[in-house]
Amino acid sequence: MKKKWIYATFRKKMWLQKMLFMMSRIAFFILLGTMSLSANVYSQSEILDLKVKNATLAEVFKEITKKSGYDFLYNYDVVESQKNVSIRVTNMRLEEVLKELLGPRNLTYEFKEKLIVVRPVSVVGRDTVQQKPVVIKGTVRDEKGGVLPGVTVLIKGTKLGVATDNDGVFRLEFIPRDTVTLLLTFVGMENKEVKVWDWKNLKDLNITMREDKVALEDVVVTGYANIKKSSFTGTATQVKREDILKVAGRNVIDALQVFDPSLRIMKNNLMGSDPNTLPEFYVRGRSGIAGIKELDVLEAADVSQFAITNNPNTPIFILDGFEVSVEKVYDFDVNRIKDITILKDAAATAMYGSRASNGVVVIETIAPRPGRFVVSYSGNYEITAPDLSSYNMMNARENLEAEWAAGVYASDPDYQYYEREKANLYGIYLDKRNAILAGGDYYWLSQPLTTMFNHKHSLYVEGGSDVIRFGIELRYDNQNGVMKESFRNRIGAGLTLEYRYKGFQMQNKVSYDMMRSKASPYGSFGDYTNKHPYEHWKDKNGKLLKKLPQRNYGDSFINPLYEATLGNFNKSDYKEFTDNLSMNWYVNDYLLVKGQFAISYKQDKTNVFTDPESAKYGTGLTAFLKGELTQSQTTTTRWNTNVFAAYNRLLGLHNLNFSLGFNATYSNTAYSYSHYRGFPDANRHSPAYAYEVVKKPTFSDNKTRLFGAFLMMNYSYNDIYLADVSFRYDGSSEFGSDNKWAPFWSVGAGINLHNYAFIKGNEWITQFRIKGNVGQTGKSNFQPYMARNTYEVLLDDWYQTGIGANLIYMGNDDLTWEKQLSWNIGTDITTWKDRLTLGFDYYYKKTIDLVTEVSLPSSSGFGKYTDNIGEILNEGIELDLNVRAYSDKDWDVIVFGNLAHNKNKILKISESLKQYNERIDEYFDEYNQNASKAQDSKFSQTFMKYEEGSSLTAIYGMKSLGINPANGQEVYMKRDGTITYTWESSEQQKIGDTEPKIQGAFGLNLRFRNFTFYTTFLYECGGDEYNSTLVNNVENANLIKYNADNRVTTDRWLNIGDVVPLKDIKDRLYVTRSTSRFVQKNNNVVFNSLSVGYDVDPIWLRKIYLSSLRVQFNMKDLATMSTIKREMGLNYPFARTFTFTLNASF
Repeated sequence: MKKKWIYATFRKKMWLQKMLFMMSRIAFFILLGTMSLSANVYSQSEILDLKVKNATLAEVFKEITKKSGYDFLYNYDVVESQKNVSIRVTNMRLEEVLKELLGPRNLTYEFKEKLIVVRPVSVVGRDTVQQKPVVIKGTVRDEKGGVLPGVTVLIKGTKLGVATDNDGVFRLEFIPRDTVTLLLTFVGMENKEVKVWDWKNLKDLNITMREDKVALEDVVVTGYANIKKSSFTGTATQVKREDILKVAGRNVIDALQVFDPSLRIMKNNLMGSDPNTLPEFYVRGRSGIAGIKELDVLEAADVSQFAITNNPNTPIFILDGFEVSVEKVYDFDVNRIKDITILKDAAATAMYGSRASNGVVVIETIAPRPGRFVVSYSGNYEITAPDLSSYNMMNARENLEAEWAAGVYASDPDYQYYEREKANLYGIYLDKRNAILAGGDYYWLSQPLTTMFNHKHSLYVEGGSDVIRFGIELRYDNQNGVMKESFRNRIGAGLTLEYRYKGFQMQNKVSYDMMRSKASPYGSFGDYTNKHPYEHWKDKNGKLLKKLPQRNYGDSFINPLYEATLGNFNKSDYKEFTDNLSMNWYVNDYLLVKGQFAISYKQDKTNVFTDPESAKYGTGLTAFLKGELTQSQTTTTRWNTNVFAAYNRLLGLHNLNFSLGFNATYSNTAYSYSHYRGFPDANRHSPAYAYEVVKKPTFSDNKTRLFGAFLMMNYSYNDIYLADVSFRYDGSSEFGSDNKWAPFWSVGAGINLHNYAFIKGNEWITQFRIKGNVGQTGKSNFQPYMARNTYEVLLDDWYQTGIGANLIYMGNDDLTWEKQLSWNIGTDITTWKDRLTLGFDYYYKKTIDLVTEVSLPSSSGFGKYTDNIGEILNEGIELDLNVRAYSDKDWDVIVFGNLAHNKNKILKISESLKQYNERIDEYFDEYNQNASKAQDSKFSQTFMKYEEGSSLTAIYGMKSLGINPANGQEVYMKRDGTITYTWESSEQQKIGDTEPKIQGAFGLNLRFRNFTFYTTFLYECGGDEYNSTLVNNVENANLIKYNADNRVTTDRWLNIGDVVPLKDIKDRLYVTRSTSRFVQKNNNVVFNSLSVGYDVDPIWLRKIYLSSLRVQFNMKDLATMSTIKREMGLNYPFARTFTFTLNASF
């Protein structure tokens, strides 16, 4: 049967196609009888560069036609079956290209002028020997058993190859040799070689590829561009999801401090492990002054939300290219994270301009993978138990003995009714003693606490083709606190759709999240630690007491256990919708154009209600004044867009990575607050039942806009000489009309010494990079409307001509960004055959134009306004060490450690901060007004003063020379060096600094076959801490009203000549104000986490139709070893967590 031949040409006009088709028939018969010598002469003169991946053979022919001018003649049925062809050649003759391309596929070719005829070997004449082709099939998986689509499978030594399909399957057909080696390559995986030689008993291959831990760290993700790490002159810390999950299964922020020593989370000694308290943290020291200061917290109501959302030292978080809040990251599902990059210096952060001074944390999430449907499940099942190891409270017997020693039951001989009082007090003592002897020893600390079972679930379904991919995520997180009935529950869903066609890629990610939280109705934990252990919370009939009698002076205190049975509540919730759209256009191999647009809507609500039956109201109030409700609501609408182009190309020895684009954001925040009073009962607590409106609903809103244009360039020459340049120009609506725009920039340079000829090839030094950069960044996270005149609208006083308004705040048209000039010098060294990695950085950050308040003369009608005054300096070092002590097929032993040192200094402050210092002095003046004021524990608190030359982490108080052995009185030293017995607030000076000299983490990462063992420790050394436990619960313990620490009777001054650290116990009622006597060195080591995991062998999993299964047991916050003995978790205790994790996919 005569074969039908198709003349393959790629010209578009039909008349030309017909003409060439007729010519091809003629050429075909001529070629059958003609030697190919002249054709070979033509082919030898054609030199090609060809790069094609995962194409059909016909598409490869088309590329060759474009580059060489040769057209192809071939049998359609033969060529159409050849798919997933990959070939990459440089500077190769056309004839050699055709041999590499067609030979392994049992095809041959012949030239006739500008025509190439392609046929199977079997139709060639007598000189051709026919060989039977073979087919190699197989499946490629990762270590967890998941299939890997898109893996390149090449026959080593040739350019013949294919790519695995959506199910990780590949198929290669070729004429075999004695032995063939398959070479498998895939991004993020180690290259794999597989030898094949037994052609008679050939079976399908099952190939497993291992993760390439080095390759994954070769790129620095900045949020706008990915920069090759070997040419990057900035400083960044990269953390993978697998490492985060080994440290913490829920709180991402908490885990980051293990991997970056410069990121410090402040230990919240008040709120402990409260699930509803967001962490406070900073990177490379504090560079801003909070708008709400310590004294403001005491004198103002409800400032916690502002303090969290407007912390001037918090870095910004970028999630998949868009800025998100701290709360969003705090509640984010760790299982959806791909990796996290912490950008720290100007070269790394300058592209974020006005938002970059505090550092940038870039989070990338996992994108859906093509192939068969894969369902991934992750479940955390945890036990959370309260940790009371820091508490050393007295039992009933010890408490009574301490009261006797303190003279609680002693009467004044000069008192007119001395004998009667003496008998009365002794009777009280005997009454308590008899109760104790009868077994009256009650452990109050356990009453509000519980050991909780928590669970967290995440389900992800992904699949699709190379063109269309999808991902569906469902998540639920039930987090109960160790204080009874406190919780934070999260639920969410997300859908990701991704479309790819050739060089175009579009992704849309929609998510919806809800959170519900509740504070414990049992109140503050401090209400239980101070209760006398001989006092019971129930009466003789087993009924909860509304108030606890304090028989010493007839006072009574609210029973917090009774309050917990009422209808009091403190509830919060939020709902958030987010839609992120991104489009990538790969114009060619070098140019990428990217556009992103995100819109989000979030609504927060908080309701706090006090039951009218609460004992706090007493008996003197009418029913109309009992029961209170406060409601607040915050609604935030935000959109964000990024448009930029990235050009990345290697030109000989020059590597260029250039990006140019713009960013625009808009946010609208509306806030409302209302206060109601007088409710009939706990069940009827809506505003409709309120007797009166204490505070009419108030509304405020804040609309902000930010626009910035940026460019950045990363350049390297021969991978030796490195350079980075960034520039951004930002404009913001938050600033004064005369200063809305500002430039931000960075310049960096570096050198890869290891690529010099005299070092290159040395197996002991594989990396030796020296780098440095300098730049200016900014920040603007402060209170809204600080640059604008602000009016109070008089809604109660309106007139026919309109509503009245008062000017209450004077704006500043010249207000602008705080700016930070910084420079960084560092080195990265890898040695000992890639086993030892060392990183070192020294940084200098000077923040200028601090946004602070400036005092105004009273004649202006205003007390203050806002201006750019103030300077703060941070400088320090960072050291990171990673040692792969041993590694082979079965074992990996890795030891790691890091260290950071930061020194903070205030260079310049405003007059308003000096006035704040005077406010502190006025606050302490109340202490001397009368004896009852001197017994108020609020005066034992330390307040930081702001002074040039000091720091933002300083502890202030009077310098103490100790307790005078002659009279038991404390001796102080004034600022001028003179000695006094009188404590004066104006004489307070810096007596310590909470910033540690060094801080960091260390740990061990161990793998034995499929088992993993991971442990981490955190440490601090050289910092100071004011031990408030020694002040409030030891020296100043009010034993008449409260229980105290067991040390209350030790190291006390009793007699003349006693050299002791604490004053006379009988002098305990007069509160000790801030003094250096209670400043102690805070050297500590925290056993942060320990995890043991096991990855089940994929061979076993296939029998139960699973592709991966990992089980892990994790323990968090196991123990703390510290040089300070103090109570931790004063209002909410700390907790230990034990978690079992199950990860499975099928």
